[in-house]
Amino acid sequence: MTKKKQPRKQHSEEFKAEALRLAEKIGVTQAANQLSLHGSQIYQWRAALERKATTSERESSLATENARLKRMLAERDQEVDILKKAAAYFAKNQK
Repeated sequence: MTKKKQPRKQHSEEFKAEALRLAEKIGVTQAANQLSLHGSQIYQWRAALERKATTSERESSLATENARLKRMLAERDQEVDILKKAAAYFAKNQK
């Protein structure tokens, strides 16, 4: 006799968010019991949400750093252009 695996339930993002809010209020174990879930599911959803938030913060800081570096590069390009023009001007006047 072989056991058939039951398909996993797919929970919506809204359900997960509500479950996490409930777990914050009454605790993970009680929330899991009330929602007929395993406590480990709530812990996994919480960890995934924290990873997502951390990634977003990291992407934001990288975008800020990238913009700063682009501004610095543009300034350096302007300085180089000015120096080239000045060198050409003085080379022309030296003759």
